[in-house]
Amino acid sequence: MNAVLPSDSALVLFGHGARDPEWAGPMRRIRDAVCVRAGAPRVELAFLEFMSPTLTEAIAALVAGGARRVAVVPIFLAQGGHLKRDLPVLLDEARAAHPGCEITLATAAGEADPVVVAMADYALGCLR
Repeated sequence: MNAVLPSDSALVLFGHGARDPEWAGPMRRIRDAVCVRAGAPRVELAFLEFMSPTLTEAIAALVAGGARRVAVVPIFLAQGGHLKRDLPVLLDEARAAHPGCEITLATAAGEADPVVVAMADYALGCLR
């Protein structure tokens, strides 16, 4: 993304969470890769369980910092039960708590075509 985003835009990278704090390392790397880009929005990590902040906390922090547009990006391989059942409830709660903020939901990262292609390329590269 080369376009400069409006200053009131923000991202939440949403993951499952784990008991092992090292599990979040790849998510931190994704956040850092976004943040180094020119015109990058504010980016928060959020987790469904075991880790903090929660989605509710991350969105509240972004809104308190002036965000009026928040895109929630599930860093999941696929649309499983958590994304089909748990996440819609959390998003409804966040939208009710922050009616002046547009909160959108992206497709699970692992289902996005560029990510699928990158994983295929990686898998093929493992044979080299």
